[in-house]
Amino acid sequence: MLSFSKMQGAGNDFIIIDNRQTGYRQSQLQQIARRVCQRKISVGSDALMVVDHPTDAKQADLRMRFFNADGSEAEMCGNGARCLARYAYEHKIAGESMVIETMAGFVPAWRLSQRKYKVQLNSPSAYETDLPVATLAQTGELSFLKDIAFVDYVALGEPAIPHLVVHLPLLTRIADLSQLKPLAQALRHWSRLPKGANVNFFALPDSSGEPVLVRTYERGVEDFTLACGTGSGSVAYALVQRGLATSGPDQPVALAVPGGLLEVEVTGPTLNLMGDTNLVVQGQICDEDLVIANE
Repeated sequence: MLSFSKMQGAGNDFIIIDNRQTGYRQSQLQQIARRVCQRKISVGSDALMVVDHPTDAKQADLRMRFFNADGSEAEMCGNGARCLARYAYEHKIAGESMVIETMAGFVPAWRLSQRKYKVQLNSPSAYETDLPVATLAQTGELSFLKDIAFVDYVALGEPAIPHLVVHLPLLTRIADLSQLKPLAQALRHWSRLPKGANVNFFALPDSSGEPVLVRTYERGVEDFTLACGTGSGSVAYALVQRGLATSGPDQPVALAVPGGLLEVEVTGPTLNLMGDTNLVVQGQICDEDLVIANE
C-alpha cells in the first residue's frame, strides 16, 4: 500500500506521495504514475506529484517532482505547485511561505488562506510574437486555422516550459472542445518547437471586469485539461506584453478556465499565480495491479 493525498486546483487533479519516506527511483516513480493516474481502473489524476528532499536545503524547503499521466517527467506545474505548497504546509514540511525546488528552478510559494495559495511562476526566458501559423503542416482537419488572430510563444524558466498562446476569438462559441483537438494536436507537435508545447487558446471578454476565457491542451496529458497554471501565466504575460490587459501587484489578470477562476499578477517578468486548492481524499493506494519493479 502507498500513502497518498489527492488534491485539485482549478480542476487540475494530482496524486501526491512523499518519497522522502519511500525512496523510489525515477523508473519506479514513472511506473507508479502510469498506473495510478489512469482513470476508472486506478485512482485517476492528471499527474503524480512527488515530494522529495531538496538538493540544497539552504535554498529550498522541499523538492517537487512532477510526472504526467504517461510517465514523462515535466519541469513544473503552476496549479500543482499551489497544491503541493498546501500539502507541505499542512504536513509541517514548510511554513506559510516556502521555496519549492523544481526542474525549472526554485519556486516561491505563499499561503494566503486555508485554501488559497500563491506561487511565483518561472519568469519568461523567451517570448516570440506572431508565429507563422499559416505554415503549419496541414495534417488532419485544421478547420479553425483561419480563425486564429495570432499565435505567441512563451517559454517559462530554464529549462523552458514551452507554451503557445493562441488568440481564437470564436472560442466563446465552441461548446465541444473535441472540435479543436486536431488543431491543438498539430500545434502541440509543431516541428518548429523541438520540445513540443502546451497550447493555450483564449478569447477576450466582451466587457471589462469579466475574465479572459482560456482552454489549454497539455502535452503529456495529450488532451484538454480543466486548468493549466503555467499556461494561464503565459496567456496573462502575452496579453500584458501586447497591451491587451494591465496588471501588477494586487492587480491580477483574471482567467476563466473550465475548472474555475485563476488570477495572475504580471509585474515585469514576474508572474504570480493565485487560486483555490481542494483536498479531495487522503489514505492508502491499494491498487492490486500496481507493480513496482525492483530494477
